[in-house]
Amino acid sequence: MRNFTSILLLILTTSVSVVAQQKLTLEEIWGGAFRTKGMDELNAMKNTNQYTVLNFDRNSKTMQIDLFDYATLNKVATLIDTKDFPALTSIDSYTFDQAEKKILIATNSESIFRRSFTANYFVYDIASKKLSKFTDKAIQEPTFSSDGTKVAYAFENNLYIFDLLLNKETQITSDGKKNSIINGITDWVYEEEFAFVRAFDWNADGTKIAFIRFDETDVPEFSMDMYNQGLYPTQAVFKYPKAGEKNADVSLHIYDVASTKTQKIDLSNYSDFYIARLKWTNDSNVLSAQVINRHQDNLDVVFVDGNSGSKKVILNEKDKAYVDVTDNLTFLKDNSFIWTSEKDSFNHIYYYDKTGKLKNQVTKGNWDVTAYYGFDEKNKIVYYQSVENGSINRDVYSISIDGKAKKRLTLKTGTNSATFSPNFQYFINTYSSATSAPYYSLNDSKTTQEIKKIQSNESVEEKLAKYNVASKEFSTITTEKGHILNTWMIKPKDFDPNKKYPVFMFQYSGPGSQQVDNAWNGTDDYWFMMLAQKGYIIACVDGRGTGFKGAEFKKCTQKELGKYEVEDQIDAAKVFGKYTFVDKSRIGIFGWSFGGFMAANCVFQGADVFKSAIAVAPVTSWRYYDSIYTERYMQTPQENASGYDNNSPISHVNKLKGNFLLIHGTADDNVHVQNTMKMVEALVQANKQFDWAIYPDKNHGIYGGKTRLQLYTKMTNFILEKL
Repeated sequence: MRNFTSILLLILTTSVSVVAQQKLTLEEIWGGAFRTKGMDELNAMKNTNQYTVLNFDRNSKTMQIDLFDYATLNKVATLIDTKDFPALTSIDSYTFDQAEKKILIATNSESIFRRSFTANYFVYDIASKKLSKFTDKAIQEPTFSSDGTKVAYAFENNLYIFDLLLNKETQITSDGKKNSIINGITDWVYEEEFAFVRAFDWNADGTKIAFIRFDETDVPEFSMDMYNQGLYPTQAVFKYPKAGEKNADVSLHIYDVASTKTQKIDLSNYSDFYIARLKWTNDSNVLSAQVINRHQDNLDVVFVDGNSGSKKVILNEKDKAYVDVTDNLTFLKDNSFIWTSEKDSFNHIYYYDKTGKLKNQVTKGNWDVTAYYGFDEKNKIVYYQSVENGSINRDVYSISIDGKAKKRLTLKTGTNSATFSPNFQYFINTYSSATSAPYYSLNDSKTTQEIKKIQSNESVEEKLAKYNVASKEFSTITTEKGHILNTWMIKPKDFDPNKKYPVFMFQYSGPGSQQVDNAWNGTDDYWFMMLAQKGYIIACVDGRGTGFKGAEFKKCTQKELGKYEVEDQIDAAKVFGKYTFVDKSRIGIFGWSFGGFMAANCVFQGADVFKSAIAVAPVTSWRYYDSIYTERYMQTPQENASGYDNNSPISHVNKLKGNFLLIHGTADDNVHVQNTMKMVEALVQANKQFDWAIYPDKNHGIYGGKTRLQLYTKMTNFILEKL
């Protein structure tokens, strides 16, 4: 009788547990059920202690740029409301002039590549409440001159200036031509890998414009079939320099507004180089350009005289692997400048005088600075973000320019980032952790105290709590080779250490990346929780080559992308396989892009460790990927053929034993579907069975309509059947 009672009690307890744990569904996840609230287009003003936010009124379907006071968080004014201007159908993005009296507003934006787009633009005068359209053309990157009287912009590969007072347009360049010459806008590879689009800049007094000219005439073309809805496919053709191939020839020019003359700057002492950044200093006659060699291990910060065109190297950075290009170069009033560098093996802040002489290394320690926020010149204080509180966390700090009086300004452990008021008295802190949804608060930068909550997402936390899923467990593992790696695990909520579970590993693994971070869930995390509800343990490991643990850890993969990273994922899987609660015969791995390259390599080279793998949009040979990214880590195929070929999953297809799902979009302008087609042919010729899916006209993100839902349903079914 006692045994029967125990069994009945167990059944009842299990039933209650099942009822208590509501099941996550892909429809909810990809339908936005866990979408968080934020502060869209948050902009700190420069002249007043205020900030703006772009708001959307769902009832009236109108948009507003609202102005708020930092000290009180009270709304000061609505600068513009689309309901008052029928011509302005939406506000896609906006920028202020230097005096913050006018706003450039983008609408009808049309994406080109990852960061580039064309749009129709309006100029809005805040005082007069007048909205005007200075051109009917869909243009790129319009930018106010310093006095707000002119707008420079790009259209069809040429540069223009529009004088708002004279209502007059002046064309600066005339040789722009698609797939040939680009003026003032970056080419595909610069946009993707140097992460900027606007390759022109006004000087401090609005008398000159510096710009980069790209001659991509001899750059090889890549074409993609676009199937669309027509009877015949069309082709998208664009210049794409693959590793070791011809890059665009770049040149630096300065246009004088008064004389309408353009001067070419002599950079003939450099060969096969990139101009990775362009920025006028606070001296209206001194331009800075960051010139880096093709190997990207030698970077010069060059000062150019805007009149004579003469130049001088102010700062040189060398690295045995590569020099990271950043946007942290900041000029102070006297043209001294702040710079970040990994030259002491960790990323830190340095202070130089205007001649390039080092005045002080501001931050020091065995940790990386992860963001530079600004310099309070009045109080001589630098504000930054770092991983000083552990490599998976982010905190905001202040420190004197002399490297003293450092203060941690954020007190909650997790991921913190700041938007400072112009006088640095206040900052809006964006905080989240693996267990706390994004939380926005006003903080005092002197006392570190939170003044007021702005926005939170308790409703999302409460909604997720109903599903009773387990949170990420952060830890480190030590591989057999002695490498200590950051990891997290999501276990089933009813986890029983006496049972054995299959493990599904997720990773990205690319240089300087991080997936093991103490931040709120991304969409994939909800999918992982759903899989945990189905009895899987999900694990993520950041192996060698990933970021925020110093330059040595990050750059050890130089010239061997995929070698040590694959070793670490295989070795991590072996560590998991020794856990008493893991079924080592059922370990799988998943990744996208670089992570797809890794997943394919792992299931091939770790055939005795991994039962299944999913590779989405993978690079399958670095020979097929772009020059700037690939050569930064691998040099060229001509110089490092073995590094390219030995670590290509194509070279290891004959080792496949397990289950393999390969996925790609045909309109992927980044990692071309060519990568997948080449590996498919290799797998076929090796007589290996595998599953694959091709998504017509989908780019690297593989989304649109029901695409993500269908894709994740396919991957879920594959895991349930094959792992």
